Amino acid sequence: MSPAKSELDLGGCPVNHTDYRLDAAAGDHFVLIDADREAARVCWNDSTEHGFWMLNRYDDVLEACQTPETFSNGQINAFDPTLPPRAILPNQLDQPEHVKLRKILNPFFSPAAVQRILPKAQERATALVLQTKPAGRCEFVTDFAIQYPTELFLELMGLPIEDGADFIVWNEAIFRGFFDTSPEAKRENDAALSSILAYFEQRVQERSQDLRDPELDIISRLLRAEIDGVPIPRAEVLNICFTLNLAGLDTTRSGLGYVHHFLATHPDVRAQLVAEPDRWPKAIEEFIRMSGLIIASGRVVTQDVDFHGAPMKAGDAVWMGFAGAGRDPRKFDHPTEYDMDRPNLNQHFGFGAGPHRCIGMHLARAEMAIALRTWHENIPDYWIDTDDPIMERGGQLSLKRLPLAWTP
Repeated sequence: MSPAKSELDLGGCPVNHTDYRLDAAAGDHFVLIDADREAARVCWNDSTEHGFWMLNRYDDVLEACQTPETFSNGQINAFDPTLPPRAILPNQLDQPEHVKLRKILNPFFSPAAVQRILPKAQERATALVLQTKPAGRCEFVTDFAIQYPTELFLELMGLPIEDGADFIVWNEAIFRGFFDTSPEAKRENDAALSSILAYFEQRVQERSQDLRDPELDIISRLLRAEIDGVPIPRAEVLNICFTLNLAGLDTTRSGLGYVHHFLATHPDVRAQLVAEPDRWPKAIEEFIRMSGLIIASGRVVTQDVDFHGAPMKAGDAVWMGFAGAGRDPRKFDHPTEYDMDRPNLNQHFGFGAGPHRCIGMHLARAEMAIALRTWHENIPDYWIDTDDPIMERGGQLSLKRLPLAWTP
């Protein structure tokens, strides 16, 4: 699909030129999203080789998420709708395949399962904070925000937490390669992908020779599981492990980074939460709404359709603007302002919507609550320790660095 659609092809919809893959100062992507959402209900974005339709308003994103027969998960990256089929599982599956696989995975991410991992989450959060506190400063993104969820992911998967350092490097290269089309980024992406799959291949092989309790060990469960009487192919087991890794680590890192950036610059809000720690769960919901963990998810149109005046064609890519929808003034009063007492607090798109709502949302909330309470019990007062702009990565938003300082 050419990005240069004719005026007739667009049916009068405007053309948007914003390239969301580019790095920017912290928060600037949300400013762009807000402006684009208010400029047009639906538009065509020509910033990529293929181009894509953009939906950023709450009701439109919700409608599209709830219409999977038209907006398929067969492609989930609007920036580059050439991802091989079934490369990211279960994200790239439509019904009924999707629900069958989710039923196998759901028990590991249910509220009851999350309760089992909370002691380990508390242990790791406490250890990292106490390790960090005496120095009086840290580079929060690398020293805490990515280490913490990485170690918990490995714990959840039954893998050695010492392997976390490798995963941090690999995942950063993967996400860079999703949105950076330079030859260097592609080489790093390919190398990281090969390393991650080789790692999981080794672990899967080990489990296949020594199966563990399928109620407690995800890899063992996947190896034992059948869908319609057929075992899950080994390649798909690897893809599922790869997907859980990407989905669970970067989003939590992103959320923790944006929360600490906000609280470092809003000491009144920070003081309230330090004084009233029981309010962290509500605060987390508001932070997720304001700074969506997932800026957007991609879909592919399965059939020609007129979507509120946009003449979408089969094969067109669509940007499902989760972050923009969470900041839509048609749904949320004063949406750019922090208000954890708003009545529709949890109706955001921070974890998506529809059949593909994030499987790890209970775990993400619990991880963030423990990390934030533990940090602020030990380091209640801190500030940004640089005069340089804090930058955020384009594509899938995350702060690239966040130097913090406090009185030891």
